[in-house]
Amino acid sequence: MVQTPTDTHKLKENEQQFLNKPLKNLLKEIKPEIKTAWATLGEQPYFSFYFTDPHAFKNGSIIEKNNIGLFIYVKEPIDWVFEKRSKDKELFWTKEDAEKYGNLTVIRIKVIGKD
Repeated sequence: MVQTPTDTHKLKENEQQFLNKPLKNLLKEIKPEIKTAWATLGEQPYFSFYFTDPHAFKNGSIIEKNNIGLFIYVKEPIDWVFEKRSKDKELFWTKEDAEKYGNLTVIRIKVIGKD
């Protein structure tokens, strides 16, 4: 479904297909590499996914750009602790992350940006 980052809006357009299903189902539909990710904990936990290199976030060069951001809200709490992630790799989305969080239940999809 998502062949390029600009196709990410298709996930929102087809949101019903992914609601109340495991996150791994949605991730299978994304062909471009998710390079940057983090989780926001709290009452409505969600993942923030970007197709941009994590170093661009750290040095702030990404702020002026209108990059695609994919936000996936999940039903269950997310066990994401920056301090427990590898130093200098804490914002990278890994295969291990996809396996660890793949069974969380998607309850909302939000997409921002255009490029």
